[in-house]
Amino acid sequence: MGCGKSTVAGLLRDLGFAVVESDAIVRELWAKDVKVREAAVARWGREVLDESGGVNRRKVAWIVFTNAAELEWAEGLLHPRVGARWRAALAAEPGRDWVVEIPLLFEKNLASGFDSTLCIWASPETQARRLAARGLSPTEMAARQARQWPLAQKAERADLVVSNDGSPAFLRRQVQWMAERLPRPPL
Repeated sequence: MGCGKSTVAGLLRDLGFAVVESDAIVRELWAKDVKVREAAVARWGREVLDESGGVNRRKVAWIVFTNAAELEWAEGLLHPRVGARWRAALAAEPGRDWVVEIPLLFEKNLASGFDSTLCIWASPETQARRLAARGLSPTEMAARQARQWPLAQKAERADLVVSNDGSPAFLRRQVQWMAERLPRPPL
């Protein structure tokens, strides 16, 4: 969180990779999926809806990141749908060069389903600055980070690690270098 997964995904997209962003799928499910919205309202009440009738992700985040049982319930609701979406995308175009962004890749034991894994790394100070810019309080940051593995543990497990603590140009050079080394499907 706050390391730049979406930025790196965009850079890989610019290099010709097809990208599935799990976070974007989750945002879409909360905003537009009627069954997800109905389940959220049944679980937490109408106060979790925003003015447009979609699920207010900030309110849901407060609920799930302060209560392990609620997080487990939300993950049970969303993760199968997210997985189905990215699996369908990959199956529809098996010859493409795919990148699937999954924030909880290691925590949910999904890494073995991929040819290689990548960790985007940023210092705790950089993460905190980025998350504060998104409007998260230190309490909200800590609650979310407590539900994820430490970044060092993810970096240790990943096949490749990209540092996103420097300049945008440095990040682009790293992503270019890495993209040249990723396994590609046979033609």
